[in-house]
Amino acid sequence: MHQSPDGAWDNPALIEVDDNDSIPALVFKRATERPKQIIAEKRAGVGHWQEVTAGEFVSHVKELARGMYGLGVRKGDSVAILAATSYEWAALDVAILSLGARTVPIYESDSAVQIAHILRDAHVTLVVTQTAQQADLVASVRTDSVKDILSIDRAGIRVLIHEGHAVEPAIIEQSVEELTMDDVATIIYTSGTTGVPKGVKLSHGNFMRAGMQAHDILPELIKDPNSRTLLFLPVAHVLARFVMHCILIGQGRLGFCPDTRTLIHDIETFKPTMMLAVPRVLEKVYNTAAAKTGTGLKGALFSWSAKTARKMSQATAFPLAPKEKDETTASEIPDASTIRTSDGPTFALKLAHGVADTLVLRKIRNILGPNLHTIICGGAPLNPDLANFYRGLGITLLQGYGLSETTGPITVHRPDDNPPDSVGYLWPGNSMKIAEDGELLLKGISVSSGYHNLPEATAESFKDGWFHTGDLGAIDEDGRLSITGRKKELIVTAGGKNVSPEILEHHLGTHPLIGHVLVFGDARPYIGALITLDAEMLPQWLKNHGLDVVSTHEAASLEEVKAAIARAIVRANGRVSRAESIRRYRIIHTEFTVENGYLTPSLKLKRHKVLEDYAQEITEVYDFSSDQISRVGGSIDASQLDSSK
Repeated sequence: MHQSPDGAWDNPALIEVDDNDSIPALVFKRATERPKQIIAEKRAGVGHWQEVTAGEFVSHVKELARGMYGLGVRKGDSVAILAATSYEWAALDVAILSLGARTVPIYESDSAVQIAHILRDAHVTLVVTQTAQQADLVASVRTDSVKDILSIDRAGIRVLIHEGHAVEPAIIEQSVEELTMDDVATIIYTSGTTGVPKGVKLSHGNFMRAGMQAHDILPELIKDPNSRTLLFLPVAHVLARFVMHCILIGQGRLGFCPDTRTLIHDIETFKPTMMLAVPRVLEKVYNTAAAKTGTGLKGALFSWSAKTARKMSQATAFPLAPKEKDETTASEIPDASTIRTSDGPTFALKLAHGVADTLVLRKIRNILGPNLHTIICGGAPLNPDLANFYRGLGITLLQGYGLSETTGPITVHRPDDNPPDSVGYLWPGNSMKIAEDGELLLKGISVSSGYHNLPEATAESFKDGWFHTGDLGAIDEDGRLSITGRKKELIVTAGGKNVSPEILEHHLGTHPLIGHVLVFGDARPYIGALITLDAEMLPQWLKNHGLDVVSTHEAASLEEVKAAIARAIVRANGRVSRAESIRRYRIIHTEFTVENGYLTPSLKLKRHKVLEDYAQEITEVYDFSSDQISRVGGSIDASQLDSSK
């Protein structure tokens, strides 16, 4: 990787891809060369998994492809999948691609309005759903282009196989041979944090050229026949789908968790070596473990063990600066001499970590599975202290950055170089640079050609060969990328101060009482925040503090709850300047969920919707005549602002 005179960083592709290769072609090749190798395991009742060989998987894929062909699906058509993360999703996807058709993922949480938009915009001809209810929902908004709607629960797979009996197998083989790198493989509709979803076009070339690089930069995850990857994030999301494709054309095996409510049990029985996760999942695991220990001796032991794990991470991973407070990451960096020597961690730290591991850390690691060695985390910023905690457990935590427009990850940590305040190095075959206004620009083999049916939006985001991400970033002297905020979400206060809300939201969101945070203040005299309580963590927190268990609605007015949130805000304010600090906040009673439309399927907050629906509550934060803030909120006075610095 090198930096060119114009400031751009370039990372040449490590592996060249044959123009005749494609995802289906390489999956078929794996089945030919290693037909007995296990490629996947599918759920077969509670606690049981059924192994599927590469030969069996490809045979199933070809049956499905013939069935779709029998129903009239041809090259260039759009086929939608509305289903949970599952073996069937993977097989349907490869079958669609083998016909030269385009897979159009639909999230299970999408509304009827969103589904209608996708069906119409992508001109979908066939829809396959998981449940009968989903099929009925699609039927209620069916567009003229949709010829067939099949439900897996209504024997939809058997219908496809039956339809394919009259189709010659050679048709599928020929279709795969005719695929080109420029053919559109999928249209992925962005999660819509800022408005109406746009259809991102990704080609076979995007997936193949970017995917093959993973075989070189993360070989132990892709090439190792003993690797076991459990997918529980929606494979409708580009990151999970990208990883799924990489493993299907590699040598590892996949497991699928369709319901996160069974995740812990699935981890226990599948025994993964690698998982994908978003920060919210890792926060929940940590906060749940902390809450169960309470506030007494056990709680103190957990806190000490967690701190020891973070120190071990810092002592073994990357260079340490003198003790200081990093205002970007808010991570406390200890004096190097207190935790390591030239030979590694100090003897005292090794001893302490051994005790912490025996008493606490090992139990948490067992929850995540005894074989788990790698977690890939993306989708949102991960608190550096949390990243250090998981690394201190002995798990390699790789953060990355990517978008639907970049076929998933376009930067990623290296296993031996993963400082928690960055999102890693550029994915091979791509280039990046920072524009004058701080926006991150990208181009290369991973980057989409544009948006489906949206020439104006394409022209706006893809200029002069560069994709304008809308994210603000910084690149250090070694080429590591850090994301500092969203360009469109940048707040400009009435005093002219530029404020990136993510820093405060990111740190407040890790508090066990807090579900989600929205920081606001555009054209206002100071920064405010809307806060939701975490309904799952609240009962244990109340018990630990000697309080009766009440609803989130009632808890919002408890002085103990408001005091805890105020303390968390004071600590978060210590990460930013006085002008950027939260002055007043309001606790709201509604949880932000995917189901009620406030979160995207990747658990990102839909800022525009919250700002619109809670305009009255935001106004109250600036209205000193309102009694709502004193009842279900609070103010941070000047002395608290000063003491937080």
